[in-house]
Amino acid sequence: MRIGAISLGCDKNRVDTEKMLSRLVAGGHTLVGTEDEADVIIVNTCAFTDDAKNEAIDEILSAVEHKRKHKKKKIIITGCLPQRYLDTLEKEFPQVDAFLGIADYDSICDTVDKITKGDKIYSCACGDGFYEGRVLTTPYHYAYLKIADGCNNHCTYCAIPSIRGKYRSEKIEDILAEAKGLEREGVSEIILVAQDVTRYGIDFDGKSHLVELVERLSEMDFDRIRLLYLEPEAITDEILDMIVANPKVVKYADVPLQHIDNDTLKRMGRRCDEATTRALIKKMRENGIVLRSSFICGFPGETEEAHNKLVEFISEGNIDYAGFFAYSREEGTAADRLHNHLDDEVKIERTNRLKDLQTAVINRRNSGLVGKTLKVLFDEIDYDKQMFVGRAEFQAPDIDNLVYFTSDKEVHVGEYYDVEIVGADGIDLVGKAL
Repeated sequence: MRIGAISLGCDKNRVDTEKMLSRLVAGGHTLVGTEDEADVIIVNTCAFTDDAKNEAIDEILSAVEHKRKHKKKKIIITGCLPQRYLDTLEKEFPQVDAFLGIADYDSICDTVDKITKGDKIYSCACGDGFYEGRVLTTPYHYAYLKIADGCNNHCTYCAIPSIRGKYRSEKIEDILAEAKGLEREGVSEIILVAQDVTRYGIDFDGKSHLVELVERLSEMDFDRIRLLYLEPEAITDEILDMIVANPKVVKYADVPLQHIDNDTLKRMGRRCDEATTRALIKKMRENGIVLRSSFICGFPGETEEAHNKLVEFISEGNIDYAGFFAYSREEGTAADRLHNHLDDEVKIERTNRLKDLQTAVINRRNSGLVGKTLKVLFDEIDYDKQMFVGRAEFQAPDIDNLVYFTSDKEVHVGEYYDVEIVGADGIDLVGKAL
């Protein structure tokens, strides 16, 4: 069958999609690039926030419309949305042929076979074992490596533990085998992802094995190893020392702080406070580590004073890159039961204010980079701008700003170039390859 797949949500979901596609190819199916070409449309969904759920619903409706025009098409919906709302989805979307959960990809080929014979499949059994194969949906020179799933933190605003379950680390030998396959495919930048990479292996014996894992990965032929999503209270001196001392580990950390006000952090169920956060940032700054973070705006009970504290914190330039998200009320979470929920208008206003402040921080940083030379990984070409597009070490794919550059000589995707920064275009840097 011809399979068209859409992956929504986070990088961890992307890895799940890539492994699902690998199973389908191994089962003799063909991947196509559009819904029009597909016999079977698969949407791997996210259900983390209202925006994510709405995006997933829109994609399901699009698939249903394609099926209305071409009645022989089949639809499979997978991932977090069915895992969380299977009963509702069954009733609301009878046109969908199969719903599978977050760990039902081992059965994807069997599911395709059954629905083409007219069966309906509604299953969130979560019975997958480890699967090594991948069909990369990123440019060939970088890839995400999911090292764990689930979460034990139980922040009051977050539905992830109820969707994904308890924190579960992949076995180190399985991860290394998967990484070896990516190495053979020519991947030069490997990006470790989990809900919390700092706690990798803690479910083995009660202690983190992240440093051990990174050391083993460093023995392979990767140029860059990037760490995404390090919970602040779990960043030990050993982990910091590894980031600083290991030449393959980029001096960049994505640390979701969520807020700086102590009362707000307490209501969020976070395990850090302003003092420990500032101490961590100071330590990271002293070691030259670029910091990305994320913050929730308009959490229930967030006073004007608490918001202004966060405004001041961002204005100080403590964070190099940040994402700001209006609080999304999720049923079943502890925060949903809190009092003093804020109006959407207030949440959006506060979110936009912080985004503007962070843009000013990035612009100040960019001004300081003019005239400097950066080592840039060439990712793609922007044909509209007629420029090459790449990333310095302090820029992660998809979420940070970019380096646009020109070159008098031939350049090749996936290779590194010394680029002199000559200015900026918005928050993006502009330069010329030397």
